[in-house]
Amino acid sequence: MRHKKAARRQTQPDKIYKSRLVTKFINNLMKDGKKTVAQRIFYDSLELLKKQGKDPLEVFEKAIANIEPKQEVKARRVGGASYQVPIEVRGDRRTSLATRWVIQAAKSRSNKEFHTFSEKLAAEFLDALENKGDAIKKKDGMQRMADANKAFAHFRW
Repeated sequence: MRHKKAARRQTQPDKIYKSRLVTKFINNLMKDGKKTVAQRIFYDSLELLKKQGKDPLEVFEKAIANIEPKQEVKARRVGGASYQVPIEVRGDRRTSLATRWVIQAAKSRSNKEFHTFSEKLAAEFLDALENKGDAIKKKDGMQRMADANKAFAHFRW
């Protein structure tokens, strides 16, 4: 190997909940470097959960844990043919996929029932907690794909 591997940076825990997961989520939510806007949206959504009488951090963490995929498929070329090979998902990739899917699912929610993005995000957390919603569908689709291609598991590298 010619080059030194870059050291992974540790994200700082957020100011309110002292959680690295919250910081990572806010960083994924951020657009055009506007972190304070992302923080306001996220904390407002947790405030909405608190108003419903739930522990917001617990709901958030359980929702992310429910969305995290266990397996995914990767394309692998063997002798001219391309196979979808199921592989285990690393821990950090699990959380990044889950956060991405939650944000994507919240964005795709209709504007009829929700007025702000914070409301959409809070609703998506609650749905994920009950194992429903678009983010969970995405996870299930990925798991189904991995199960369907178990026959090619011996092509793992």
